[in-house]
Amino acid sequence: MGDGAPETSEGWLAPEVEQELPGLRLLASETAVARPGSLTADSPRGIEERLRELSNRVRGARAIGIRREPVPAAYRVFFRHIGLDPDVVRTPIEEALLERMLRGGFPTGGFLDDVLMIALIDTGVPVGALDAQGVEGRLGIRSSREAEPLGRSESAPLLPQGRLVIADEGAALAVLFGERAPDSVHEPSAPVRGPGRRRPGPLRRRGAVVLLPGARRVRRLRFPRLSAWRFRRLSAARLDGPRRW
Repeated sequence: MGDGAPETSEGWLAPEVEQELPGLRLLASETAVARPGSLTADSPRGIEERLRELSNRVRGARAIGIRREPVPAAYRVFFRHIGLDPDVVRTPIEEALLERMLRGGFPTGGFLDDVLMIALIDTGVPVGALDAQGVEGRLGIRSSREAEPLGRSESAPLLPQGRLVIADEGAALAVLFGERAPDSVHEPSAPVRGPGRRRPGPLRRRGAVVLLPGARRVRRLRFPRLSAWRFRRLSAARLDGPRRW
């Protein structure tokens, strides 16, 4: 893996986004995945046991009071600032805890989704993942264009104008706090490593996210903890109707 701390890069913000949301930041790092086969297949036993442990630890009182905790409260303020009602469009952590209450436990969604869910529950910070080999240049946040495809596939869904998206230099790859492009995680058609295969570059991870060591790279996104004080001040300003982000 190499010595030293994992490298984390800060993504870019489109000028209009930076002006409107000066406290917003996107951090990205890369890691490698040793798991052979599909990332969307069933999780190994250790991951499923971790989800069950979290399900047992999170009870109704925590779910009801989650919005008053500092980090979830900051995201609720941020949602309102970008024109989303957090009581209608729930923040990721609130949505996860609601699912836990309705289902009696955190549902498993496959290896990759389960790892991201564990990171969300442990930190309260939304985390996403993209295939690093499908990312062109640095990642950033901008608003979508009218009828812009979400991803690069021919069947990519079209976005309305003005949605905040995670994008690289050529395409929108994920909606901020929403769905990612259908082609954002590529499944291998052959064993990950074998004769003649080149080993990827340095393994990188984000400290708050579970490390997936090995040979297949996935670029992971983390939205850093927002300052509740900063966004409360921003939201106190008069807004001329909902934002089209």
